[in-house]
Amino acid sequence: MKKMMKRISITALALALIVTMFAACGNAPASSPEPAPAPAPAETAPAPAPEPEGSNLSGDVIQAGSTSVQPLSQELADVFMDIHSNVIIDIQGGGSGQGVKAVDEDLVDFGALSRELKDEEKAIVKHEWVIAKDGIAIVVNKDVDVDDLSKDQIKGIFTGEITNWSAVGGTNAKIEVVVREEGSGTRDAFNELTGVLGKDADGNNVDNTIETALIQGSTGAIVQTVGATEHSIGYISLGSLNDSVVALKVEGVSPSSATVLDGSYVVSRPFILITGRDLSEQAQAFIDFIMSAEGQSVVEKSGFIPVA
Repeated sequence: MKKMMKRISITALALALIVTMFAACGNAPASSPEPAPAPAPAETAPAPAPEPEGSNLSGDVIQAGSTSVQPLSQELADVFMDIHSNVIIDIQGGGSGQGVKAVDEDLVDFGALSRELKDEEKAIVKHEWVIAKDGIAIVVNKDVDVDDLSKDQIKGIFTGEITNWSAVGGTNAKIEVVVREEGSGTRDAFNELTGVLGKDADGNNVDNTIETALIQGSTGAIVQTVGATEHSIGYISLGSLNDSVVALKVEGVSPSSATVLDGSYVVSRPFILITGRDLSEQAQAFIDFIMSAEGQSVVEKSGFIPVA
């Protein structure tokens, strides 16, 4: 009997302990929720970019003249207008002669020339800047099998003394001559540099270009015409050279920036801006930019030869 009572007591004690444990679990406080993350600080708007130096400039600048200088001038103008958004620069063509005329008539801030000033033009010029140098590439259609000409041979071809490629070591084929229009700076420079420009009995300049030449009104038109015309030859700005035509050597030297600068490529010329007036603030800023390191970097990237 005592043993049975002892077993009952032990069992009751065990049951009591189990009940106590369940009760304790039921009364335990709920775990605290995770604290909510602190709100992210409000984003601060970025500070506005500082205005570029000189951005208070405003007004117009007009340039007219050489179509060879025109693409380079447009590149320079685009970079300048990115810096000075309130300045509008209007770059026009027309040829070097038109650039001189526009300056003489006080229609523009700058005239652009792709040749040296003539003596009779110097009186109207107040300031002159050489902004770049350029070679004149003698270009032919890809079917021409001549790769080198002397200055005398070039003169003979463009004056009509030489009319067949066989006379200069090529195939028996009639030479098709392509030239710029009268008044073009490229034509004037080419004629003077190669001897196509002659003198009459009174000492006046005479353009001896062959009368049957195909005349084109721009550098781009020369490239297009020579590229599409069999057995043809023309001349263009070195900076406008592309793979649709072939550039010849002259006196054994290929046209390049290096050979123009060292003088070994003889058919080369300056790019010049002129003015006949005191410049406005924005026009002065533009020419200062062109002659700066940044502007001359644009000259080089455009395929022309820096001068500063």
